[in-house]
Amino acid sequence: MAMQSSSLPPSSLRSLPGIGPQTALFLDFDGTLADLAPQPEAVQVTTELIPVLTQLAAQLGGALAIVSGRKLTDLDGFLAPLQLPAAAEHGAQRRLLQGEVIRLASPDLQEVVRLATALAARHTGLRVEIKAAAVALHYRHAPEMETLALQVMLDAAHSTPGVELLRGKYVFEVKPAGISKGTAIEAFMAEAPFAGRLPLFAGDDTTDEAGFSAVQLLGGQGIKVGEGATLAHYRCRAPVALRQWLQAACQEQGPNRAPNTQKKSMARIRT
Repeated sequence: MAMQSSSLPPSSLRSLPGIGPQTALFLDFDGTLADLAPQPEAVQVTTELIPVLTQLAAQLGGALAIVSGRKLTDLDGFLAPLQLPAAAEHGAQRRLLQGEVIRLASPDLQEVVRLATALAARHTGLRVEIKAAAVALHYRHAPEMETLALQVMLDAAHSTPGVELLRGKYVFEVKPAGISKGTAIEAFMAEAPFAGRLPLFAGDDTTDEAGFSAVQLLGGQGIKVGEGATLAHYRCRAPVALRQWLQAACQEQGPNRAPNTQKKSMARIRT
């Protein structure tokens, strides 16, 4: 399906969809819940975000999941003490509501690591991120290296069975073939407490387009955060606007929210 290019000014865009009792809510992390930062570890989580996510998870009976390219340990570190259902590394790892983690078989990434780290060693500004099932080469601080970084990661992908190249914002990532944020969302939607609900997914990157496609094919909606061509039917200008939308949903449903004793079963809290 061809992506639509939305160049309308914010005043012309439709209001964001509502979050109702039958919503299954899926949220990207970087550039969606949290503002982008110069380095991945420098991301800051706003003080109100965790309470808002905790309340929304309770209101939705646990049908709220984080869907990210990040490692699961990274997500848990930023959102501590909250542990929500999550798809990490674009779905290579998926944590269910009760805490069980499903890990897909990881390809042999030694050659990818070798080629990516060799390039980064020669060029200041490149950064290699080694995950459980993927390798990412970030070039945010060396945008002039985009062409060379792409060629090296393409070569690495072509020499490694069972993988594919994923292009994101200033990053090229080699990951297991056939998995995406879309397949992760589809898997969640086949399970309780997500099954039978209308999915709603918010994300900011090209890596989120598979998620938009999946939820809209299931009768739900996608929300693109920021600029760029997208399949999503809705758009908001920045993470701060997305956070305000989430907070407003909490306030609208406030009188009906679940008691504190229920929250722990709906969104796992680390002790």
